[in-house]
Amino acid sequence: MRLTPNRPPQLKGNRLKVLLIKTSSLGDVFHTLPAVQDAFQQVPGIEFHWVVEEGFRDIPSWHPAVTRVIPVAWRRWRKDLKNRAVRQEMKAFYADLRDQEYDVVLDAQGLVKSAMFTRLARGPRYGLDKHSAREPLAALAYQYGIPVAKGRHAIDRIRDLFAQVFGYEVPDTLNYGVDRSRWERPQVNSDYWVFLHGTTWETKLWPEAYWCELAALVTAQGFSVALPWGNEEERERAERIAAGQAGVTVLPKMGLNELNAWLAHASRVVGVDTGLSHVVAALNIPAVAIYGATDARLTGVCGPEVEVMSSTRECAPCLSRTCLKPDEQGVQPPCYRDIPPQRVLDHLIASD
Repeated sequence: MRLTPNRPPQLKGNRLKVLLIKTSSLGDVFHTLPAVQDAFQQVPGIEFHWVVEEGFRDIPSWHPAVTRVIPVAWRRWRKDLKNRAVRQEMKAFYADLRDQEYDVVLDAQGLVKSAMFTRLARGPRYGLDKHSAREPLAALAYQYGIPVAKGRHAIDRIRDLFAQVFGYEVPDTLNYGVDRSRWERPQVNSDYWVFLHGTTWETKLWPEAYWCELAALVTAQGFSVALPWGNEEERERAERIAAGQAGVTVLPKMGLNELNAWLAHASRVVGVDTGLSHVVAALNIPAVAIYGATDARLTGVCGPEVEVMSSTRECAPCLSRTCLKPDEQGVQPPCYRDIPPQRVLDHLIASD
């Protein structure tokens, strides 16, 4: 029989082994780390095994409370479920889920797909109740449905969920529990800033002319600038930003762990609404995250060292992939006129 009490049973024992289901996306995975850190600090001996999409498998291992990562490839599998190799991978994943019994199986995602993984595991199942989950049907998979109020940032909601399950008050401080010293400093002589200029939607892009202007302002302060990229469009933009500017370097293409070394030892980071900005928040690097067309209030970048700069224009956030009100003065999208390069520079220089 499925139980959904308002309060979960009191968990006892010197060691709690928890299977955590939080598969994607990159931002969602990082939003979960503060809750893991809370539990790590508040519950002696707790350890987590974490089910996560294969592309993000390195991230949970950055936290000392995560002793095992179980990668899942649902994004890839669902495209070719009839393929024999895919079915074999799915069978192996099922065996990993069933490998041991857990004191808690906790779905922190609240989706039907994550509830399905939760239901396959061995141990009492916890998750958001039907009024709290993003997909209410997911609550049918849990023995214990936890009420967590909507309308708050995802980090706060997940921390609340963990606190109710494990029986403690949410701490006042926000900490991701990631030690940036695990990455060695790149072989660069000067202090440097990193510009995270790439993202998915066209309307999330800070104007290229602003990046060029900010690069000139930053190098005039005696810093160098590093420009990472992940695809050809981003590489071409990075080369245009760097063109003719001494001290501005286009980095080679690199994976997340290699890029993290650059982020972890940066003096400052400037980014837009992109998953890498969440990485920066976890590393406690002074940073600015720029939001125009999208809304940072519920799922945006959040960290003690990150300043979120959002447009205050009447049309923002429009949540549109294409600009609905083009700017005749040349700033596209126009919502970013509220966040010029000098404002970004002034904030980050003042944060010394």
